[in-house]
Amino acid sequence: MERIDCDVVIVGAGASGLTAATKLKAAGKSVVVLEARDRIGGRLWTDDIDGAMLEIGGQWVSPDQDALIETLDELGLETYERYRAGENVYIAENGERRLFEGDIFPVPAKTEGEIVGLIEKLDELVAEIDPDAPWAHPRAKELDEVSFAEWLGTQTDDEEAKLNIGMFIAGAMLTKPAHAFSALQALLMAASAGSFSNLVDADFILDKRVVGGLQQVPLLLAERLGDAVRTGQAVRTIRWTPDAPDAGVVAVTDSIEVHAKHVVLALPPILISRISYEPPLPRRQHQMHQHLSMGFVIKVHAVYETPFWREQGLSGTAFSPYELVHEAYDNTNHEDPRGTLVGFVSDEEADGVFTLSAEERKARILESLSHYYGPEALNPVVYYESDWGSEEWTRGAYAASFDMGGLARYGADLRTPVGPIHFSCSDMAGKGYQHVDGAIRVGREVADEILGAS
Repeated sequence: MERIDCDVVIVGAGASGLTAATKLKAAGKSVVVLEARDRIGGRLWTDDIDGAMLEIGGQWVSPDQDALIETLDELGLETYERYRAGENVYIAENGERRLFEGDIFPVPAKTEGEIVGLIEKLDELVAEIDPDAPWAHPRAKELDEVSFAEWLGTQTDDEEAKLNIGMFIAGAMLTKPAHAFSALQALLMAASAGSFSNLVDADFILDKRVVGGLQQVPLLLAERLGDAVRTGQAVRTIRWTPDAPDAGVVAVTDSIEVHAKHVVLALPPILISRISYEPPLPRRQHQMHQHLSMGFVIKVHAVYETPFWREQGLSGTAFSPYELVHEAYDNTNHEDPRGTLVGFVSDEEADGVFTLSAEERKARILESLSHYYGPEALNPVVYYESDWGSEEWTRGAYAASFDMGGLARYGADLRTPVGPIHFSCSDMAGKGYQHVDGAIRVGREVADEILGAS
């Protein structure tokens, strides 16, 4: 068993862990990063699939994501705007295909009024929420004990309005059915982006992409850390001394023991319990982690010889709460003559198509895309499904969220250090929650936490 001694050991080579490691190293601390996978990046993964560069994981940059934008500038990475010229597509309950521009879907006037009213109400509530402490809101417990679906039902009886507003949080963000998470969890999701209006505005939340792929952020950070980053090293055990936190920790893999003063668990919170702790973590941690779970979404990539939809005057942006693929976008790579569409199949719909064979699932998904873009969508030259639910070291997408009542009950403890054990992950962010921006923010904060304790 190889022994390594350092100041801080970081478990997880995603954007959050590598940001923390980089900042700690710059402050003169010695670090070791242990990554279970055989690659760097966590939920950021840019890969070549059948000759096409696909962003299998996270990919977008929005203008409010200061921490990510600063990091991109520091690393010398360039961005480009998502293609959005032309009309968007909406499919109604009866299957009618409607074209529109702007953020509000082409629905009946009454439904449109209800949607606008709901957005205004949500924006008012979101303005009261501190994304770093949603549990501090005076009505936090009340809002956390009613599902988002139930809350919507108290505001309107218009089913199409409820489905469409629910889609922005349930399908597009938390990737769980709207009955499975609370109104407070929905408000946190919106507050993390600045407002509910920002979540509704695809041109804002999905503004830009990185030339060459967003995985370059962790790859370049890891490059700076050199051989301090060790892949293929799943941490099995962490030994610590509750009564003497200054005694430090030992992180044990199958072949390495890292002895350090602090450990940063920079991994999704649902994986924290995959590690054995000697002695066990406190009761609060055991209980809290049982109330967190990952969402589930299939990210579908379809590459075509040309971006044919642009010739039809379409932006590539498409929505429908009635379709298998509830949202889709033009995802064509920078200066690529081919066209790429990316679509999403969330929560219960994703469960359903995974009961089918791979061929049947592909046919069903492409059929849904064809409802938006026409028959040409049925024949991509490259087709790929990002299935993070099958990833051993992720187990879902996009991120973890609390069950009903969990956020108000446990949220304040999510990032509280336990002796020399610290926590860092986008799932634990306030601003930038679930996004790379949040991962970077929390990584910086946990580094400062450790430096302040040194």
